[in-house]
Amino acid sequence: MRALDIAAAGMQAQQTRVEVISNNLANMNTTGYNPRRAEFADLHYQQVQRAGTITASNGAALPVGVQLGLGVRTTAVSVMLGQGSLAATGGQLDLAVEGMGYFEVTLPDGRAAFTRDGAFKLTADGQIVTSDGNPVVPDLTIPNDAISVAINADGEVFAYFSNRVEAEPLGRFSLSSFTNAKGLEAIGSNLYVETPASGPALASDPGRDGLGLLRQGYLENSTVDAVKEITDLIQAQRGYELNSKVISAADQMLGAMVQLR
Repeated sequence: MRALDIAAAGMQAQQTRVEVISNNLANMNTTGYNPRRAEFADLHYQQVQRAGTITASNGAALPVGVQLGLGVRTTAVSVMLGQGSLAATGGQLDLAVEGMGYFEVTLPDGRAAFTRDGAFKLTADGQIVTSDGNPVVPDLTIPNDAISVAINADGEVFAYFSNRVEAEPLGRFSLSSFTNAKGLEAIGSNLYVETPASGPALASDPGRDGLGLLRQGYLENSTVDAVKEITDLIQAQRGYELNSKVISAADQMLGAMVQLR
């Protein structure tokens, strides 16, 4: 009985959907997080009778065939890219990207990773790093005697000192973009790495080549819509229940069949 396998595939699909929704809700307060969406497609069809098959000596053909579906499968869990609202923090090294673009950081193994989480910190040597200690690219160091740091919308970094009137330029933040940002691979800690699907990183200065501007003292909020996620969760739960009822109905039909005398 195909209904058992079909309903089981449907339950697995709804379970995957619930897992994606739960991850979205868990990250509703994660800086720069974009929600994911599970996508599905129907499985292969069993062709009992093909449309157009000749069924009579006069050449008459079936106008409609008999195709029996075999269930559903997960095709992708894609990220829903979007700009989150900006929350004021007042932190000198808190940066939000207003528009497109990712900050580049260097992982411990030397690989490049990318993030929209601009909650940067300083090491004991004054190097700007992420919350996990990964250096930000390009390598920027704040002098120990600097009393404040200013970062303009174009990414230029300036340090102010108590014994000087003019600010000292320290460097400039850069941003990276991708031809297909949905093809990036998430590795946790708000980090992504490039893949063949995303294409190579295209680095440039903020405000150029379609990249966004930087806002000092702000962080980007998550774009998770809690109301939508709860609504989707209810739909997934009902879908799971309906597929379970199909399994119960198929079981009762099999039970009736084996009891025939």
